[in-house]
Amino acid sequence: MQISTRFTVALHIFTCVEAFRGEYKVTSDFLAASINTNPVIVRKILSQLSRAGLISVARGTGGIELVRPPEEITFYDVYRAVESVENNTLFRFHENPNPECPVGRNIHALLDQKLLAIQQAMESKMREFTVGDLRDGIRRMR
Repeated sequence: MQISTRFTVALHIFTCVEAFRGEYKVTSDFLAASINTNPVIVRKILSQLSRAGLISVARGTGGIELVRPPEEITFYDVYRAVESVENNTLFRFHENPNPECPVGRNIHALLDQKLLAIQQAMESKMREFTVGDLRDGIRRMR
């Protein structure tokens, strides 16, 4: 299991929007230069963030704005916007464990609740960090 780079790219986007607010018009080309990736990738992530109600994007060179204050946008919000998690489960279980095997027959009973607890712990921790934290951190570093 590995969370894709979409998550960290999205956090990079939010950090740029906040760091350069009022200084530059933050566009997909501007972001792509900072991230060092193709603007098409940035536009796809921007679209996901917009659909999730986290940003608004003005077409052309209009720039990007946060829809909510940065302190109210958690890492969890960003994660849910850009990562495709089937059936709200982070861990995908192998499909057909052998029912004739004592391990195969019982593996779900052994693991399901543990894996759910791990996912819930990760998601809970993600709710502790916000885009505001990133904004404040980058201001201190500049």
